[in-house]
Amino acid sequence: MHIIHDVNGLHGILPRHLTGRVRQALRTFPVVVLSGARQTGKSTLIRRLLGDPGRLYRTMDEMDTLDAARRDPDALIGSKRPLALDEIQRSPELLLAIKRAVDRDRRPGRFLLSGSANLTLLRKVSETLAGRAMYLTLHPFTVAEREGRGTAGRWDILLSDPGRLEGDHPRLEGLDKEIRTSGFPPAALARSRGRRDDWLAGYVQTYIERDLQTLSEIHNLADFRRLLRLVALRSGGLMNQSHMARDAGLPQPTVHRYLNLMEVSYMLHRLEPYSVSRSRRLVRSPKLFMCDSGLAAHLAGVAIPGGHSDPVFRGSLLETLVLNDLLAWREGSGRKPEILFWRTAAGAEVDFVVEMEGRIWPVEVKAAGRAGPRDTGHIRLFMGEYGKAVPHGIILHAGSRAERIGSRIWAVPLSAAFGLSEA
Repeated sequence: MHIIHDVNGLHGILPRHLTGRVRQALRTFPVVVLSGARQTGKSTLIRRLLGDPGRLYRTMDEMDTLDAARRDPDALIGSKRPLALDEIQRSPELLLAIKRAVDRDRRPGRFLLSGSANLTLLRKVSETLAGRAMYLTLHPFTVAEREGRGTAGRWDILLSDPGRLEGDHPRLEGLDKEIRTSGFPPAALARSRGRRDDWLAGYVQTYIERDLQTLSEIHNLADFRRLLRLVALRSGGLMNQSHMARDAGLPQPTVHRYLNLMEVSYMLHRLEPYSVSRSRRLVRSPKLFMCDSGLAAHLAGVAIPGGHSDPVFRGSLLETLVLNDLLAWREGSGRKPEILFWRTAAGAEVDFVVEMEGRIWPVEVKAAGRAGPRDTGHIRLFMGEYGKAVPHGIILHAGSRAERIGSRIWAVPLSAAFGLSEA
């Protein structure tokens, strides 16, 4: 949840989809690690939503606390009360102390850790907490969370029975605005576009000049910023490090290291291809997505409201928005479905493939106001390839009508998929 003054008539706090999952994890594991990009609302979630009066809160953003963690980590975590430690990546020394404490006493919920780095990608960290921790990621606001609904779309319905959504739904007004708004709470709740853009500019500067230095020293910040903008421009595209190195004017090993840093710090997501095939040659390169469509638009400097943006890039930003919703839904699901994409060497592509419990669902995303039988070609190709493993396919569009448009293929408005209308 996030503290607000007034948005859409609500006062107080915006609920977050991940809340229940965090609470459940605290009842089961001695250590719960809540990570995500800086400013996604982790501290607010911990301090306001999970405000257990018995849980102490400490943040490594305070220099005195950070110094104490480095000098005597065992003393800092020595309290018998449950403890929340924020921005834990700034003090890896604490993790060994937590390991020792947990090995002595494995009571559930002892430690709630949060950080702006993906600790599972930091080998020493993940090995330290192996078998002792559950990892959860708080993504930027979903579209429904921005509206105060506290949900991550209707993916359970879309996968189980899209017929329940059949009929008319309110059209998603201002699609370009939704793409541009950003899911970072301070930007999403800004009262004007100018304030939002100012916040995003400051966010990028802080991320590059301060937060990255915690993970790895960056000698040339201008080079990193140039590559970050290039990633934003190519959000939703296939990763080709040699092409990116050429276009950024950087050595390929440098690009490789910088991309890894962006992934560890949640600035980008690497979407892997669904590569199982009996009869077709498939693309095996991953796709890269920025963590937030609004941040990608800001970095790219694209004037979407004026209609001057490349329609292909506009579609990529819409895919970025949908991916954030999918990732947030997955994080709150106990089943942990895989989110992938599918593309043949001949160019046929399905934007997202959801794989779960032996079944696979192809999902396409279109910015057009409707979807019809002529839009089903790639999904039909996918279904023909994988047969009974595919219960049905889904095409999301910007219109208002949910309907079946082919054999086991449904067209569903984005407003319904995002959970902005009643089921």
